[in-house]
This record gives sequence, structure tokens and C-alpha cells, in this order.
Amino acid sequence: MNIEEMKIISIDDNENNLFLIEAFCNDMGLSVKSFSEPLDALLYVLNNPIDMILIDYMMPQLNGLEFIKEFRKNNTKVPIIMITAANDQEIHNEAFQAGANDFLNKPVNSTLFKARVLNLLNLYKNTLLLEDKAKLLEEEVLKATKKLIDREHETLSILGKTAEYKDPETASHVSRVAHYSKILAREYGLSPKEQDIIYFASPFHDLGKVGIEDDILLKPGKLDNNEFETMKTHPSIGYEILKNSNSEYLQAGAIIAITHHEKFDGSGYPKGLKGEDIHIYGRIVAIVDVFDALTSHRPYKKAWSFDNALNLLIEEKGKHFDPKIIDLFIENIDEVKDIYNSFKEE
Repeated sequence: MNIEEMKIISIDDNENNLFLIEAFCNDMGLSVKSFSEPLDALLYVLNNPIDMILIDYMMPQLNGLEFIKEFRKNNTKVPIIMITAANDQEIHNEAFQAGANDFLNKPVNSTLFKARVLNLLNLYKNTLLLEDKAKLLEEEVLKATKKLIDREHETLSILGKTAEYKDPETASHVSRVAHYSKILAREYGLSPKEQDIIYFASPFHDLGKVGIEDDILLKPGKLDNNEFETMKTHPSIGYEILKNSNSEYLQAGAIIAITHHEKFDGSGYPKGLKGEDIHIYGRIVAIVDVFDALTSHRPYKKAWSFDNALNLLIEEKGKHFDPKIIDLFIENIDEVKDIYNSFKEE
């Protein structure tokens, strides 16, 4: 912004004073718009961008003090110079309190006028430039932050697929669990941030299976007692892998890994936690993991129907699963079906 492009408003009920101010401004190469009616001027400045106000004190209908007070209700930044023949300290004090930035006495001295006007215009211009730079910097920071978040989400998505290369479960299972979990987090009343966290963290629920031997993990039939005890170590393995991460997503993944096989009645593993002692993330993922496993085809079993899987959830309400979350799952079963249909097994 150049000084010559800045918009100055001059207000005085005396036409001769307006002509004088215009002449001073023209000598400086400045653009000025003059008003002899203060009410007209007030209407203009409240509805148009301006960069300075030069205003007389004594005017009919609306004096300079009243004008400044009304203008400052909407704009506290544009510089105002009051021009007055009344060299009264009390008036000066009232004007400063109302929001005037400087004073000029009549008759106006040309040199003093130019110095005061240029100083205030330059100060205002620099203020605007600093604000623009601050806004630009804020926008750049937001863009950079979004890029970092997008990259972290991409990394999480890739890492979340790690266990798939050893586990017969599919990428569709991981995607459905993530979406189901977000629905329940939303309906449970978790914040948008926590909904985002559980969406990206839930795919890590079975990460610990990378530490289970293939002959157990990939066994087509039922596991014997010893094999099942080995399989039951995968929550702890997943937790150990993720627990020391600085990422809030991976920290949540550690919580989910260690709690998603706990049961509401305390009969789960690995710690036998009960009720709300089980983290909400674990209580949510426990439900969606079981439901999706039941409704998915595996090499060792056929997929259950939606109704049969839903009946099991209801039967296990208050035993395996948090009853409140089961109710929320049932209330949103149409949305669950939409997600299932959107991520069909290949």
C-alpha cells in the first residue's frame, strides 16, 4: 500500500476550511474526500474503507467528539486528527478519551499539518502490513501443520496394515473396524479429536500378532489350550511395541491393543479388567472387532449373518461388552451396514 493510495476523509461545516485541507493534501499527493455534513460523513465512514479522518470540533447536529465516539464503536484503528480553534485542554482530554490520535489548531499550519498526517498515515500503513504478515504467517503455519498431520495419517495407515501380512484378516477388516469405531466414539460423546484418534489408532488392535508363530496364527482349525495361551499374548506384544511412542495416535493404539480383549464382566484378558476400568477405546474396539470378525469370511469359518452377529452382541451385553455401547451400536446399525457394504471383502 502506497501513502498516495490511502483514503482520507475531511469533515468540517466550513467550506473554506475544507478547501484548505484539500489544498494541503493535494500538495502531498494525497486523496481526500470532503464532507460538510457530519451525519453524511458518519454514514460514509461506517460503510466504506478509509485510512484517516480529519475532523472539526465545533459542528451543528454532530460535533467532533460525538462523531469520534460513534465511529470508534465500530473501528478502533483508523487514525483521527481533530482540528479545532478551541485550544481547551479539557476538550483535548475528552477527545483523546473518545479515540482521537492527534490535534491541530486553527489556523492550520501547513508544515505541521503535513508532518502529523504523514506520521499517522505511515504508522497506520505499517500496522496494516504487520497484521497482513501475521495473517499470512498464520495461514502458512496452518498449511504446514495440515501437511504434517496428513503425512502422519498416511504413515499410520501404512503401519496399521503391518499385521495383515501375517494375519488372514484383510485390509477391509481394518478399514471397517476404524469406521465402526469412529461412529461409536461419536455417538458415545467423545470429542472430534478423540474420534479422529480412535479412527487412526484402532487398526493397531492386533498389531501384536506379528509376534505370534505362523503355525499358531495361521492354523486353520481350533487352537489347543497351549496354542490359545500363546495367542492371548498378542495384546501385550502390541502394547510393548507401541507404548513408548510420542505419537498420541500410537499411544492410543497401545491402549487399544492391551484392552480390546478385556470383557465388561472382568473375564477377559490379559489383565481381567472390569467395567469402566477398561479404557473407552478398548470397550469400543472390542465390540466392533468381534462383530466384524463374525460377519467376515475366514479360511476356517463362514461369515455369520448380520442378524446372528447382532444377536450375539445382545446376548453378551453386560458380560463381554459395555451395555451402553451395544445400545449405541444397535441404534446405528444402518450406518454400520453402509460401512460394511462400502468395504466388501475382495
